Amino acid sequence: MTERIEVMGKSHWLLGLVLVSCLVLATQAVGAGHGHERPAKQGILLVAFGSSVPEAQVAFENIDRKVKAAFPGVPVRWAYTSSIIRKKLAKEGKELDSVAVALAKMMDEGFTQVAVQSLHTIRGEEFDDLVHTAYPFKSMPEGIPHLIVGSPLLSNEDDMNKVTAAILANLPKDRRPDEAVVLMGHGTPHPANAVYAALMFHLQRRDPNVFVATVEGSPDINDALEMLKERKLKKAYLVPFMSVAGDHARNDMAGDEADSWKNVLGKAGIQTEAILKGTAEYDNMVEIWLDHLRAVMKHFQ
Repeated sequence: MTERIEVMGKSHWLLGLVLVSCLVLATQAVGAGHGHERPAKQGILLVAFGSSVPEAQVAFENIDRKVKAAFPGVPVRWAYTSSIIRKKLAKEGKELDSVAVALAKMMDEGFTQVAVQSLHTIRGEEFDDLVHTAYPFKSMPEGIPHLIVGSPLLSNEDDMNKVTAAILANLPKDRRPDEAVVLMGHGTPHPANAVYAALMFHLQRRDPNVFVATVEGSPDINDALEMLKERKLKKAYLVPFMSVAGDHARNDMAGDEADSWKNVLGKAGIQTEAILKGTAEYDNMVEIWLDHLRAVMKHFQ
């Protein structure tokens, strides 16, 4: 009698497992399109931190132009991850979507294949937030079943080599070898901040007077100043290492405030010259982002 009860218990357990599995599969089928296959519709969502500086928009316009030329006929949408910038632009009558709103619109329009291309520089907090926001749209009812987030500018060793080469190729043509270049990165408390020091290592193997500092991370401008002093360098070009030459470049780097990089170095007797041009204004930099986008789009073929 005991043996029969145990067998019946196992049978009920197996039956329950089968029923649950069938329910999950049915739910997935409904969520994927209520039982019907939707026609393929491709789209690209370009995601940047954003900028409210009018002069900085040329960088985004350059990316937009390059992406549309590389993928003719594929709709291209934009989203800004910074809520502060979106609100500021909204007051000026310019509406920019967040990632969630942009994807919700694309979902409503029936897109089934979406490449969400990050225009961030490193895999920091902004990129993590983008990933966590975007991928849930894959599993929503009538969602975007084929959605992939493209990597930011510096994501692996190959990127590091390409970015290093691009930076060196883009340095001011009239700069002398005994003049420094200080690149301004954003910086972050995220572990990915270590990428900036790694980039400086790669750069200095080929040009020892190129330095990398950050606004909100390490190394900072005081670290760069110490290195400039050690090498007795008397002039430094200040160059943004951000997609756009926005508020940080125009104020924290080249502004008139006492703690701007221009004035910090100036007080130490180091002459400065600011280059107000974001990385997205250089075609060789945009090409690296495009390579990441091409890798995503191949998955949809």
